[in-house]
Amino acid sequence: MNIVILGLSITSSWGNGHATTFRGLVRELNKQGHTVLFLERDVPWYAGNRDLPNPKYCQTELYASLTDLQQRFSEQVREADLVIVGSYVPEGVQVGKWVIKTAQGIKAFYDIDTPVTLAKLERGDYEYLHPDLISKYDLYLSFTGGPTLDLLERQYGSPMARPLYCAVDPTLYYPEFQETLWDLGYLGTYSEDRQPPLEKLMLDAARRWPDGRFVVAGPQYSEDIQWPANTHYISHLPPSEHRKFYNSQRFTQNITRADMIKAGYSPSVRLFEAAACGTPIISDYWDGLDSIFKIGSEILVASSAADTLQYLREICKSERKLIGERARKKVLSGHTAAHRAQELVSYVEELMTLDAATGADSAGDVVLQE
Repeated sequence: MNIVILGLSITSSWGNGHATTFRGLVRELNKQGHTVLFLERDVPWYAGNRDLPNPKYCQTELYASLTDLQQRFSEQVREADLVIVGSYVPEGVQVGKWVIKTAQGIKAFYDIDTPVTLAKLERGDYEYLHPDLISKYDLYLSFTGGPTLDLLERQYGSPMARPLYCAVDPTLYYPEFQETLWDLGYLGTYSEDRQPPLEKLMLDAARRWPDGRFVVAGPQYSEDIQWPANTHYISHLPPSEHRKFYNSQRFTQNITRADMIKAGYSPSVRLFEAAACGTPIISDYWDGLDSIFKIGSEILVASSAADTLQYLREICKSERKLIGERARKKVLSGHTAAHRAQELVSYVEELMTLDAATGADSAGDVVLQE
């Protein structure tokens, strides 16, 4: 296929989880013989932090504005077999309207933030997606599975909503020997709703165990945060350092955003990355977690600092290694970027088969309520 993707970013992983997702997916699509053009809005906060300015597995183009996008890339969008618009794309509603009016192939929306998106729609916040636009996309690809998919089809009129979870690249994330620097580590950009559970599950545990070694890595944390004395803070850790980071921990902490806990079935890419490294995970709980990992065997669940400390201080080395190995095996069997690329292709084939059977035309006019 000839594919065009309009995404938040593929060139910069600074402060977002979109770039690594797109990199893995696009690379695997390229391996399967598909051609990908990735279109990214040129914004200053990514311009100064481009850790992959020119991916080898796709053509990447930056555009300065909506007008610039339309003037330079209308032909490519029109002729593509598949056009994907991602969540959080600047002026995403206008971009989506233009794509649906212009593209002759299949039009898809890839929501890497589904619970956040739906919460925004309920508040009337149409930053990058309008409710009326959902039914106009042929395919809604969602980072969230479970009941949310039915909601997208039943309430919002999506013709086809399918899960396309985040994934891991096993050539980048794998076990390797590193000096054990930390008993427990956390990797994640600051968010207001994640900070209380981070305090509850990890930082309170650090305060209660002065001899423990803890680390938090991620941008946008306030200078006013009072880190425990035994907790080290790293302001930004590029993807190239993630594998070393995970392999330097005895356990790693997973914290889920409130909207994603509410929706359930929203695994974080950090889960898959840590598991691929064989690092055992201590996570908060959300519906659907047990559809990804077997709780107690492949992942540990904590609801308090006491739970966290029990795992850190009472699980022996051999059992810790087994938990990590089981999780790694699970991830490699179904949660790599290659799996996601094949899932995407299968959804497109499903849609094309339905269109052929019904004689449907995927192109059409779009009228949105202002």
